[in-house]
Amino acid sequence: MAKIKAHHVRLTTFIHATEDEDKVLEAISTFIPEEIDDDDVLFDIVETQGFFGNPIKVVNVEIKRSKAVRTFLEYFKELLSDRDKTYLLDHLDEKVDEEGTFYVRFNKQRAYLGEAEVDEGEDVIQIKIKAKAFPIKKEAVVKAVREWLDE
Repeated sequence: MAKIKAHHVRLTTFIHATEDEDKVLEAISTFIPEEIDDDDVLFDIVETQGFFGNPIKVVNVEIKRSKAVRTFLEYFKELLSDRDKTYLLDHLDEKVDEEGTFYVRFNKQRAYLGEAEVDEGEDVIQIKIKAKAFPIKKEAVVKAVREWLDE
């Protein structure tokens, strides 16, 4: 069974003035397995302004501890539909950056309904997985993620 290892995982989304903050937080919780201890999940909400001065909150969630990251990765893979796995595999080269971070964006509205659906739109929850690979080169991370998703 191919596994991927990661240093940490970050989830990011925005809460617009027209959105219910509790519903957005519920949507982001779709991606956090219940088995992860609350102490291992760091939530940060920053208030800022949009381009036209509208209030926006930026939600950042970080999972750092090794056991919690492993639990997240197992859960994350289970959430992916076959269609989404195929999409990610087909676009893997553009989903991994030069520093070894794997980026996946999910539809925020579907997440609120408890469903994980990969989406390239604007109203998304972005998940960044900082992969462990040696050497830490894009090619090594792409290969590791491909093997992990493709099994």
